[in-house]
Amino acid sequence: MITSRRMAAVDENAEALGVPRKQLMESSGNAIAREVRSLVDDGASVSIVAGRGNNGGDAFVAARFLKEYDVTVHLLGRPETISTDIARENWEALGNAEFDARVVRDSKALELGDPDLVVDAMLGTGVTGALRDPEASAAKAINDADATVLAVDVPSGVDADTGDSAGVAVDTDHVVTFHDDKPGLGGLDATVTVADIGIPAAAERFVGPGDLNVLVRDPESHKGDNGDVLVIGGGPFSGAPALSARAVLRAGADLVNVVCPENVADAVRGYSENFIVHDLDGNRLRPAHIDELLGRAESKDAVVLGPGLGGADETLDAVRQFLSGFDGTAVVDADALQVVPKVDTDATLVCTPHQGELQKMGGETADNWEARAELVEEFAAELGQTLLVKGAHDVISDGKRTRVSRTGNAGMTVGGTGDVLAGVTGALAATQDPFEAASVAAWANGRAGDVVAEERGYGLVATDLADQLPKAMNRGGEVEGV
Repeated sequence: MITSRRMAAVDENAEALGVPRKQLMESSGNAIAREVRSLVDDGASVSIVAGRGNNGGDAFVAARFLKEYDVTVHLLGRPETISTDIARENWEALGNAEFDARVVRDSKALELGDPDLVVDAMLGTGVTGALRDPEASAAKAINDADATVLAVDVPSGVDADTGDSAGVAVDTDHVVTFHDDKPGLGGLDATVTVADIGIPAAAERFVGPGDLNVLVRDPESHKGDNGDVLVIGGGPFSGAPALSARAVLRAGADLVNVVCPENVADAVRGYSENFIVHDLDGNRLRPAHIDELLGRAESKDAVVLGPGLGGADETLDAVRQFLSGFDGTAVVDADALQVVPKVDTDATLVCTPHQGELQKMGGETADNWEARAELVEEFAAELGQTLLVKGAHDVISDGKRTRVSRTGNAGMTVGGTGDVLAGVTGALAATQDPFEAASVAAWANGRAGDVVAEERGYGLVATDLADQLPKAMNRGGEVEGV
């Protein structure tokens, strides 16, 4: 089962792996044609009602595989408004090969004739809400036809994730959907066929550029809507919390507050005028600070806990007390990690250990990344929290879902890159599901490291990563690989 947003991510990841969408469209069209052949005999009349997106493009391809049928393709709207190059190419191929391909300029005048089968290829899984014309009128015409109806991917007007319809929707008899079943299809009174179109398993297993599709910013948003994050760190060290805070902002959060002991507060302020810094008395985090920390954390979207705190007994006791009293979202890193397995907390945690820290927490590891992924999934299930285990292959798991990120390079063994990762994860966890946040953070942090290495080789430093995060997370840029 796969949601519409996840399906879009997997499509994009497949392309990054070298399987172009044009190839997937060819496979999808072939799958539609196979389903048509299973429903009606050679020589039958088939009317295809196609939209101007890739769902329609799939159906244009299908028409080429149905030479033994009397096929008519009805395009809803002007050909110049077809939204993707690959769909437009397949529409033009029909005209060049003299298929019966008609342009429907007025959907109320759509004439389907008396077909044996109607193929609904108007809208795909990514479209929600009530149908509007021309699709609404076309859906009524399809429903009025005395014909078997086959929907492509999802019936037009039906939400692929919920099965709900906000208005008129195509009443289909059969659905051919691609790659995996969709949540909204289960409640339909229709036969559903899931077609394998050649998307590699790696497109789901490995985090890729498609996973960035969760990062949607409302153009009407205000300060704080995109994440208000609290970093709790420092004492023995000042650079670690500053790196995390810098990464929080570079990863797109609106605000970052840093709470740190007074002995490093001025140093942290000196790293950037963009940080809001609050001092705690003394030179390390202590249980006496917990009431203040919980008060400051209460209004935040996420907390990053651990960078530069050190492992003093009273500091770890303070971490334990904070987590015991906190019920929000926290990214736990560095020395604070060792407290997690023994603490009773209502918080939602994302833990970011390297393999040595994972073993200190009680988890197991392995040299082979596939074996390690299984062990991480088991330990995440035991903890009931999300793990992002750092390595040449980062493994992300919430105990049910597990992904692997392959971005990054050997230059990232330099100190501070983990602090950057914690900050990125905190920024994303402020607005996203923890597992999705950790997955995207791992990929983006590694990708930023790769961008720096392309320019500077292995002489990179952690601040370089933070500054390249906007480029690494820019979906409009040229980003390759998964």
